[in-house]
Amino acid sequence: AGFFGESLRSMSVDRRRAMVEPAHHRLSIAAQCRLLRISRSSYYYAPVPETEETLALMQVIDATFLECPWYGSRQIARHLRRAGHEIGRRRARRLMAKMGLTPIYQRPRTSDPHPQHRVYPYLLRKLAIKRPNHVWCADVTYIPMRRGFLYLVAIMDWATRKVLAWRLSNTMDAGFCVAALEEALARYGRPEIFNTDQGSQFTSQAFTGVLRDAEVRISMDGRGRWMDNVFIERLWRSLKYECVYLHAFETGSELKAGLGRWITYYNTQRPHSGLAGRTPVEAYQQIGQPDHGGHAPHDLMIKQAA
Repeated sequence: AGFFGESLRSMSVDRRRAMVEPAHHRLSIAAQCRLLRISRSSYYYAPVPETEETLALMQVIDATFLECPWYGSRQIARHLRRAGHEIGRRRARRLMAKMGLTPIYQRPRTSDPHPQHRVYPYLLRKLAIKRPNHVWCADVTYIPMRRGFLYLVAIMDWATRKVLAWRLSNTMDAGFCVAALEEALARYGRPEIFNTDQGSQFTSQAFTGVLRDAEVRISMDGRGRWMDNVFIERLWRSLKYECVYLHAFETGSELKAGLGRWITYYNTQRPHSGLAGRTPVEAYQQIGQPDHGGHAPHDLMIKQAA
C-alpha cells in the first residue's frame, strides 16, 4: 500500500484521471476516484484552453524570464506593463505557476509542494568535471506553441554539453522524465553522479528509484539556485531563441520534429567556446566515449527553414 500510495503521489491528477474506466464492470466511478485519490469533481472537470491572447502573453513572460530569471510575479507584471501589456500580479503569478517558472531567489521551505519527498545534497561544489559520464544533469522547461504549450525535459552530459535524451509532455508529472532517463541510461551507460533541481518530478520515487537501481549518486541543487545547473539553463536559452521563438510551431508533432532537428544540430554542428570550439558530439567522442547518436553532420537548420 505504501509503494502504491507513493506511486500515486508521483502522478499528476490528469494522469490519474485518465486511469478511470467509466464502463468498469465492478467498480463505480466514485470507487475508482477514491482508490486513485482524486475527487469526482476533478474527474468530470474539462480544462478550458487558454486564449490566443493569453498564450501570446505567456510567450512574452517566458522570454522575459530567460533574460531576468530572478524576476518574481511582481517584477514580471511591472516589466510587462511598461511594455504595454495589461497584466496584474495575480495573473502573472498564475501564468508563471502554470509554466513552471520559479525565480532564483531563496524561498521558504514551507513552499515545497512535496515535503514527503527526500531531497538529496548537492555534490558538485568544487568538483572538477572534465570527462563524459562523470556527471549528467536534467531539467524541465516550458515550450510555447502557436496554439498551446508543452513541457520539455532534457538529459545532458555536463562535461561535453551533449543532449543524451529528451521528451515532451502536456503535463508536469514524472513519467516523461523517467522515460528520458531510461533512454539515456540504455544508450550511454550510467554516470557517476546525476544532478537536478528539487522539482517534484526529480524528487519522486519513480525518478530517484531508477537512479538508485543503476547505482548512480544523486545530487540536487540548493533551493532556487539555478546557477547550480547552469549548463542546461544555457541550453534552454539557445533552444528557445534559435528554434522555438523563430518558428512558432502549430502542433505538438511539428514541435517534436523541429526540436529533434535543432537538438541534432546542437549536438553535431554547434561549436562551443567552452569545448575549445568543438561540438558536443566531438567532445564526447574525443575524450574517449563512443557516440551512439547515429546522426551524420549536415545542414539541418537550412533543411528546417526550407
